[in-house]
Amino acid sequence: MSISKSIQPGSTRRLSALKDLWPFMRPYRGRIVLAFVLLCLGSTTILVVPLAFRDLIDFGFGQRQNVRVGLLGSLSMNGHFAVLFGLASLWALAVAARYYTVSWIGERVTADLRSAVYGRVLVQSPQFFETLQTGEVLSRLTGDTTLIQTVVGSSISMGLRSLFQFAGGMIMLAVTSFYLFSLNLGLMALLMLPIFAIGRQVKKLSRESQDKIADASALAGEILNAVPTVQAYTQEQRESDRFAGRAEASFMTAIRRSRVRAALTALIIMAVMGSIIFVLWIGANQVHAGSMTGGQLASFVLYAVLVAGGAGTMAEVWGDVMRAAGATERLLELLHARPAIVEAIAPQPLRQPGKVEIQFKNVTFRYPSRMQAAALDDITLNIDSGESIALVGPSGAGKTTLFQLLLRFYDVTQGAIRFNGQDIRQFSLSELRNRIAIVPQDSVIFSANALENIRYGRPTASDDEVMAAAKSAQVEEFINRLPEGYQTFLGERGTRLSGGQRQRIAIARAILKNAPLLLLDEATSALDAESEILVQEGLNAAMQGRTTLIIAHRLATVKKVSRIIVLNQGRIVEIGTPEDLRKQSGLYARLASLQFDVQ
Repeated sequence: MSISKSIQPGSTRRLSALKDLWPFMRPYRGRIVLAFVLLCLGSTTILVVPLAFRDLIDFGFGQRQNVRVGLLGSLSMNGHFAVLFGLASLWALAVAARYYTVSWIGERVTADLRSAVYGRVLVQSPQFFETLQTGEVLSRLTGDTTLIQTVVGSSISMGLRSLFQFAGGMIMLAVTSFYLFSLNLGLMALLMLPIFAIGRQVKKLSRESQDKIADASALAGEILNAVPTVQAYTQEQRESDRFAGRAEASFMTAIRRSRVRAALTALIIMAVMGSIIFVLWIGANQVHAGSMTGGQLASFVLYAVLVAGGAGTMAEVWGDVMRAAGATERLLELLHARPAIVEAIAPQPLRQPGKVEIQFKNVTFRYPSRMQAAALDDITLNIDSGESIALVGPSGAGKTTLFQLLLRFYDVTQGAIRFNGQDIRQFSLSELRNRIAIVPQDSVIFSANALENIRYGRPTASDDEVMAAAKSAQVEEFINRLPEGYQTFLGERGTRLSGGQRQRIAIARAILKNAPLLLLDEATSALDAESEILVQEGLNAAMQGRTTLIIAHRLATVKKVSRIIVLNQGRIVEIGTPEDLRKQSGLYARLASLQFDVQ
């Protein structure tokens, strides 16, 4: 199954999704057993209370004062009340301990699930995000896991407690008066079918509600990342209306779910309470006729209350479980999504890891989302170790696609790419990508200080090594002017830096990585003329002894490369040195004349 299909809302899991949470709960089965023991203790204690009340009424108030049978025997009235207080205290301690234990389990399982899903998303190729917005992923990581935490850390425990109380209460009802119990059971059995039918509808609406919330989150994430553009085009009101529309759709779906869930809860409570009240009316007549004691009726009433309370709580919990089942399905779709890029079963080490010689052999590539057109068409090219190559051509020619294939963000449709004679599909992804440093056109700055942003290129680097890389990329020039130097927080996405400064940080990061293959995607495009000269010196030093591929639209920046590869519509149309290509009347010559004549 493809990733795009596996993440569609319609691809529901036929088995109970909640069962797939067990691998996350298994490591904590000791605590689960402890919670279960506390649950049994608390439920048993509360089921004993009506018996104590029966004896208190029948023996303590003189109705059967001289009879020495019953749960509490011949205890005095004060003794009966002391036992009741002891039972209440034991029940309170068991409930408190159980609450803490299951809350710990819920928080722990949710944290593990979030980490597992996040880790799974990080290994997906760019193809994965062609069909799934990052806002959708964030919604699943936050909203959906919160629902699961509620169920695992609270609702399941409450449901089991209520189930025990319901089952134990039903048994004690049968022991107390089988005739009344039979009437009660028969009435309740008639009402189970509509309850189950409504429960299925709650699950369906719960999944739909979570999808609507995710849609709104995805839109908000996209627009918040583009606020300057929205404001520049005065689209604030339009975007606000779009989000309001999705929020309204989410609200309407949630209201439908709440309406059905409320109806389910009301039906269960009315059914249980109605049947119990009817049965109690019969019991009251039996007491009046002398065939039943007041203590027995009182205990029957208390057990009936426990049964009704247990049924009502189970109805509430069932709604939570249905919502969590929908949330779990959505999370497991992410967790079970298979990366489009498959790791080698038996990965090989790179021969001569200190250098990279590249061979493109009849490479053809089509993006999965647009298979009808080839982004690269029958590319054959050899690049020697240490050679500097410029990739030139109009937008859409396939230059960036070559970089993505080298990094194995995608796999070739046909042909092969080799490093030092080895197909790159034979390497582990970490082995391959550790040999490549890249400076993208849109530099990424993390929410951290300058030192850690540069150190991202090689996390084990010392402060001195980081500063040396910064100096080579001419970062030191502006870093020293920041309030706290290298310790200055750069803001989310580097909002406190100019475009050129952000790009120099990215260059320093690539220099620090010290990889044998360097990919420069318009690495100096955001720099002014003076900074470009300075950074170019740093890049020239970084390129020494390394294989370097440079995507360039400004041809003045690639005058000193070994060769220029001219691409057009996914094919290589020219290869040569800058001087040779200028003498030809091809695409490069036309591009060069346009740029240099304008200059």
